[in-house]
Amino acid sequence: MTTPPVTLIRHADLLVTMDDRRREIRDGAVLVQGHRIEWVGATAELPDTWRERVTHRIDAQGKIVLPGLVNTHHHFYQTLTRAIPSAQDVGLFQWLKTLYPIWAELTPEDVRISTRLALTELLLSGCTTTSDHHYLWPNGCRLDDQFEAAEAVGVRFHGARGSMSLGESQGGLPPDRVCEEEEAILRDSRRVVETYHDPAPYAMRRVVLAPCSPFSVTPELMRQSAVLARSFGPEMDVHLHTHLAETRDEERFCLERFGTRPGEYAAMLGWIGDDVWHAHCVHLAPGEILRFARTRTGVAHCPTSNMRLASGIAPVRAMRDAGVPVGLGVDGSASNDSSHMLAEVRQCLLLQRVLGHPQAMTAREALEMATRGGAAVLGRDDIGALAPGMAADIVAFDLEALAYAGAAVHDPVAALVFCHPQPVDFALVHGRVLVEEGVPVHVDVLELVAQHNRAARALLERAGLA
Repeated sequence: MTTPPVTLIRHADLLVTMDDRRREIRDGAVLVQGHRIEWVGATAELPDTWRERVTHRIDAQGKIVLPGLVNTHHHFYQTLTRAIPSAQDVGLFQWLKTLYPIWAELTPEDVRISTRLALTELLLSGCTTTSDHHYLWPNGCRLDDQFEAAEAVGVRFHGARGSMSLGESQGGLPPDRVCEEEEAILRDSRRVVETYHDPAPYAMRRVVLAPCSPFSVTPELMRQSAVLARSFGPEMDVHLHTHLAETRDEERFCLERFGTRPGEYAAMLGWIGDDVWHAHCVHLAPGEILRFARTRTGVAHCPTSNMRLASGIAPVRAMRDAGVPVGLGVDGSASNDSSHMLAEVRQCLLLQRVLGHPQAMTAREALEMATRGGAAVLGRDDIGALAPGMAADIVAFDLEALAYAGAAVHDPVAALVFCHPQPVDFALVHGRVLVEEGVPVHVDVLELVAQHNRAARALLERAGLA
């Protein structure tokens, strides 16, 4: 049996562990064997028993090293429809109505190329684990296309098998032609769980069941999806995800159609618990926040998207104080127009302070939401921190970058969050080096962008907009 390689990351200016003690170690080091972390501490304290076993060394002098960031909500395919003029200055419902006809023309190759591009962009921003919520499947598109692309990039991936079944003819928001029959949705949901879901520690791929939203699926599909996910049992631990309480329009829709607020609606359908997380939750009432806290129901906070669509400011301070698990999400690239996780950390801090409280969010709290917080929301206890036994998902940023001048000498962690977000210097996922000196090791970025731009133009042509 071959002994796994041993990698030593050493001499980090600052090692931000996010471990249970929240240690920040000067001249820090991380020892990795295979895909897991074996030791964390000061470089000078590296045990002698390990020194002669090291096969690869990474010098992190001048760098801040931390656990890979965790993205809890995205729509990869939307990278193809960034900054569409008619969708730039409208709220969520009109934004969706504008874009649905374009997305109806997606092909399997569009799904693959947009997944590769979004994952590469996320990786270069320090993200090593991500979920993606893909909820419309025209022209033969399947979740399989995303798993194929994710494996090629090497990022840890939770593929959310989304769905829409409540079309305009039934009082829903999406056009009927982008909806699916509910029996087909449930049948394919079972197939992808049985084919791709890996519940084991350090898993590189998991499946999530994710009906899109209260205004695009029926209550019955929500109930049956929850029943299906939980039927696999705790050993499989299949999680549930949806959009919830994003806008006032959605709140009105739920009150008029279901006679209750979005948070209460979710509870009525069994969509609470530590196997569930909801995107946005901008308009949760205090009682709904307490219910989420009691049941350990998670939330994906997407500050940039909420600002872009004028949805409002999520009560993140109240959620965290109550004990709700909260992670960060960049959201879809047609409502954020970026997939930069470190930028989302900064936006999270700034947006909470807009409410008038300068201590509403600190740099370390925001960074914790993007690491340990995201891991908790996704139901993972093997990522989000640098500690023995954790997955070797490790990123570093160059503190000698121009943007950090005058800040990194005072507080490198604050520099990372307060200053203009920078690209990652190096990144390991599952112990594999995926980014070196700011360059993806396995991806030709120029060719990827060219392919993606061709696909974006062709998509608009098929929709009759080019």
